[in-house]
Amino acid sequence: MRQLVSCNDELACAEDFDRAEVIPLHEKAEEPRPARGMRRAGWLLVACGLALLPWLYVLATGLPATATAAHWPVAWVGLDALEALGLIATGLLAARGDRRHALAAAATATLLVVDAWFDTTTAAPGGDFATAVAMALGAELPLAALCGRLALRTLSRPA
Repeated sequence: MRQLVSCNDELACAEDFDRAEVIPLHEKAEEPRPARGMRRAGWLLVACGLALLPWLYVLATGLPATATAAHWPVAWVGLDALEALGLIATGLLAARGDRRHALAAAATATLLVVDAWFDTTTAAPGGDFATAVAMALGAELPLAALCGRLALRTLSRPA
C-alpha cells in the first residue's frame, strides 16, 4: 500500500517520509494539448476567417443600397422559429439540469443577436425602426445576454 503525503515543501517532506509519495499542494495543472486534428481544424477556421476579411470590402463597396427578397416572410419566420426552438430547448434542458443546455443557450444567444442586428438594420425609418430598436433592447438582447450567461456559467464549471 502506498502512503500519500500532501506537503508544501517537497524536500522537507521527502526527508521525513522515506517511502511516501510527495504531492505538492500548489502544483500547476497543465492544460492538455489538443489533438492534431483539432489543432488543424482550428487553424483552418482561422485561415477561413482571415480569407473573409477582403470579402467584407468587396461586399461593402459592391452591394446595392436596396434589394428585393423573394421569400422575405419565410426568412423572418424561419429565424424567429429557430429562436423559439432554441429558447424552448435551452429552458427544458436547463430545467432538467442537463449540462447540454449550454450548447443550446450559446446557439440561441447567437440567433437573438443576429435577429436584433437584422431587425434594426433593415427596418424602414420612423415607426418600423423604433419598433425594431424597442424589440432589440426590450427582448432580443436581454434574452441573448441571459442565454450567454447560462452558457458561460455552465462551461466555466467542471463537470
